[in-house]
Amino acid sequence: MRDTSGSSDATRVWLFDLDNTLHDASPHIFPHINRSMTEYLMRHLALDEAGANALRIEYWHRYGATLLGLMRNHGTDAAHFLHETHQFPQLERMLVFNRALAARLRHLPGRKVLFSNAPEAYARAVLRGIGLERCFERVFGIEQLGLQPKPQSESFRRVLHALRLPAHRCIMVEDTLPNLRAAKALGMRTVWVNRGSVRPACVDVKLRNILDLRSAAHLVR
Repeated sequence: MRDTSGSSDATRVWLFDLDNTLHDASPHIFPHINRSMTEYLMRHLALDEAGANALRIEYWHRYGATLLGLMRNHGTDAAHFLHETHQFPQLERMLVFNRALAARLRHLPGRKVLFSNAPEAYARAVLRGIGLERCFERVFGIEQLGLQPKPQSESFRRVLHALRLPAHRCIMVEDTLPNLRAAKALGMRTVWVNRGSVRPACVDVKLRNILDLRSAAHLVR
């Protein structure tokens, strides 16, 4: 996938989150993943539904990702877990997005890279489903992050190393504030997609809607 903006190598690089940034994962996608993870724990740890759901949430809070808790405490195979918990037979029916976003991204100056805590295969499937697969030159999923999810600094460093970029050349576009704090601490510029009225100090630009990206275009200069 190639960026078609015609920007030079000196232009800043946009790092876009996926879920709840480029599309709305809350109505269908996230509940489906949560159910799939709970069912995985029930099958492989011999837990009832309540126990599996509680452990899923506990590991998510303690480690930043349920998978990390399973790996550290149960020796779970990461590839198997990610494959089993990210099956979407009817993905296109579950996606909630705005078709106008593709044009907004095409007209946004600068290179665009996807930087997600989700598995790469899922991320690419969602991009195809929402018509954005040609907007991004690279896709970084949790595998490319060494299974270290945002906001862990190692995930950011892996992306910067792979792109051969200093942090100050990047603009992080996210819905999750802790991820933006981590990006800002490294020297990135930050764009928060959030409908609230507060704008924390770690946020350079706040967008109520991802379609308002033009309001952040000045950050490339």
